Amino acid sequence: MLRKLLRAKIHRATITQAEPDYVGSITIDRDLMDAVDLAAGECVLVADIDNGQRFETYVFEGERGSGVICINGAAAKLVAVGEKIIIMAFGYVSVGDGPPAKAPVALVDEANRLTKLL
Repeated sequence: MLRKLLRAKIHRATITQAEPDYVGSITIDRDLMDAVDLAAGECVLVADIDNGQRFETYVFEGERGSGVICINGAAAKLVAVGEKIIIMAFGYVSVGDGPPAKAPVALVDEANRLTKLL
C-alpha cells in the first residue's frame, strides 16, 4: 500500500501576479523551489489563505531572487494579487518503507524571500 504524504511546503507566500491568459501553472522564484526541492512541472496543491480556494496546478520556474509567485491560467480567476497562499507538494511512500523524512517547510517574508526553513 502507498500513502500520499506532504513532501514540501512554501508557507504564506504572497501572490505577486495573476495572469489568466497564460497557459496554466504557478510561477515560483527558483530560490524557493530549491529551498524545498520543487521541480519544474511538478504537481502542487495551492491553498489561498485569504479566500479558502484550493486548486492543483504545476510548477513553472521563475527568475531566481525575483520573489515571483504568479498564478497563471484559469486558476488566476480564483485569487487576487496580495493574497497569501500555501503551496504543497506530495509524494507517495510505501507503508513498509518506514517513516518518511520530514518535509521541508519554507517560511517567507512579504517579498517572498526565505526567512526560515523548518
